[in-house]
Formats: sequence, C-alpha cells, structure tokens
Amino acid sequence: MSEQILTNARLVLEDEVISGSLVIRDDRIAAVDAGAVTVAGAIDCEGDILMPGMIELHTDNMEKYFQPRPKVSWPGRQAALAHDAQMAASGITTVFDAVSIGDVDDQSMRHTALHDMVEALSSITRSGISRVDHRLHLRCEVCHPETLNRFLSLAELPQLGLVSLMDHSPGQRQFASLEAYRTYYQGKHGFDDATMNDFIERQLANSAEYSSAHRQSIAEACTQRGLALASHDDATIEHVAESLEYGTRIAEFPTTREAAEASHRHGMAVMMGAPNVVRGGSHSGNIAAAELVKSGVLDVLSSDYYPAALLDAVFRIADMPDGYSLAKAVACASLAPARAVGLDDRGHIAQGLRADLIRVRQLDDHPLVQRVWSGGKQVH
Repeated sequence: MSEQILTNARLVLEDEVISGSLVIRDDRIAAVDAGAVTVAGAIDCEGDILMPGMIELHTDNMEKYFQPRPKVSWPGRQAALAHDAQMAASGITTVFDAVSIGDVDDQSMRHTALHDMVEALSSITRSGISRVDHRLHLRCEVCHPETLNRFLSLAELPQLGLVSLMDHSPGQRQFASLEAYRTYYQGKHGFDDATMNDFIERQLANSAEYSSAHRQSIAEACTQRGLALASHDDATIEHVAESLEYGTRIAEFPTTREAAEASHRHGMAVMMGAPNVVRGGSHSGNIAAAELVKSGVLDVLSSDYYPAALLDAVFRIADMPDGYSLAKAVACASLAPARAVGLDDRGHIAQGLRADLIRVRQLDDHPLVQRVWSGGKQVH
C-alpha cells in the first residue's frame, strides 16, 4: 500500500475552499482534513490550490495528432500518446475523446481514421501506458448516409460513454445563416461558386433523407445501452424540446440564450467551450459563454479544440464580477461533467473517491499547473 500526504494547500471542495491537508492511499483519497500537518515525507503545497482533476467531455484534440498536416497521417499509438501527454499537462485526468462518425466533407480523414483512432486509444489503455483515463465520445453526424451503420459497429465498445447528435447541414443550428455556411466551407475547401452550390444541394438532400431517422435510431440505441446522450448546437426552443424527447442529458454548445436557458431549466447540463470564455466570445458569433455565467445557466466547461483553455476558463469565470465562486467554477470542469455522464467515483475532493488531483499556482493572475495525479499516480 502506497501513501502520499499533501499539506499546506488550499483545497477546493464541492462547496467551499479550505486550508488543509489530504492523504492519498493507493489510487484513492483516504482523508481530507482542515489545517496543515507536520509529517515526515509530506509534500508541502506552499499554499497552492489543490483541486479535483478536470473531466473533459468533448475534445477533438486527438485528431490533430493523427493528422498533424493536411494529407499527413501519423502512427496511431504515437499520436494517441502525444495527445494523452497534453491532456495530463493540462490537468485533464478523465477525457472523453471525441471521434466523428460521418462528415459533410467526403475528403475528411475522419472517415478513414475512425477505427484507427479508436484502436489506438484502446491500445494505450490496455497496456497501462496512458497517463489519464480515456473514454470514448462518438460524435454522430446524423445527415451522413453511413452514420447509423458506423455507430452500430462501435456501440458495444466498453470504453464508450457519451454520444452526441450533430447536424451540420446548411440553414440550421450553427449554420442558420446560409452566407456564414458559404463563407466557412468555401474558405476551408476553396470551392468555386458552382461547386459550393452543388455541395449545399447535396447536404440539404442528405439531411432531408437521413437526419431525422438517424437521430431517432441512435437515441433509441443509447437509451437501450444506458449511454449518456448529448445534443449539439441547439438554437431554438423546438430543438430543445426534441432533445428532451430523446432523453438528452447534455446540451453541447447551445448557440442562443433561449436554447441554453431552456436546456438548463429542463435539467440538461449546459456545456460551453472554454475557448469562448478565454477569447471573450464565440468565434462563430453565437452566444458568449460569459453571458450564460452571468445568468447562472452554464453548467459544464469543455476545452473543445484547445486543452489548456479549460483551466484558464475555470479561473476566469471565478474572477468575473458576476461570475461563479471558485468552488462552483471548478465544479464546471469536474463535478458537473462527472454527474452528467454518471461517473460517481470522481469529480470532487472527498474521502473514498478516485485520487485525481491538480496542484495549481496562480502567478500574475494566471493558473499554472504544478503537479497532476491520476488515480493516485503523479503523471505531470
């Protein structure tokens, strides 16, 4: 049995911050006490913050390691380990790695790399070389013809814990503005006007044929398997009502205040992107996360495409004039996501829980990760 004692720390508990000490025994938190202790071998945290390890529900960061440049693929195991190291260094101790099923872009590497990414994650977990706990999040593009079949081929994987339903076809949700849709995809792919018109017609036809049927079938499969379900880019009250009908637990990145407030009011965990907080607004022109903090309806933070943003966002919303307390802000990246996906063994600092912890020092109003423990093992 191994034991570590951390003392002289500011412990971020579920509802408060106290000065205290903590004992890690094997992979669990064995004791939490107020005040410092003088014990040989104890780690003096020098007044730093000790908070629970963060839980990331939605990040496509791993894809960048599998394709570091256009048309350049990287070996799966090495790519997964590089991604894993970045998660640990960012203070993320549980990550639901998002892999996309279906993509409106038929040339996307997501089609060919899907099973490679899933297998690479499984490999580093099986071999015990991953630093943090990896789970799987399947992002299902419901307007793609092959989405349902591909989802069903992965639905029994033991590491699968979250499924989101997306529809990136033109004229709705994130792309309610057709001009914004044109600007985004012409800029991304260099389409001329005629090619862009054909692309729009094809996406609209696919959405009309597949979206509703795929959404319903995948939602029913998740209910049968007890998998947490997330909506994506809900923009209207009608979108929220549809999500509720399917038993959705998480509202990922609602694009309007009315959708966010309705989701929160009906018990869905409202997730917003940490980059939205750090940058001071949405890069797509949608509702700013800070506005939802002021309304008290932001429940979960996600690093989305920038892992280091998660810790930064926690401390920014704790520093906002109309923001959250530090304990509540930390919960947005730990306890709230844990509860949203049914993980009851982690997410806050308490006796008996998994010893996922981050030691954080604030320097010039910036949170710096000093050490990270995942399952009681120091991984950074």
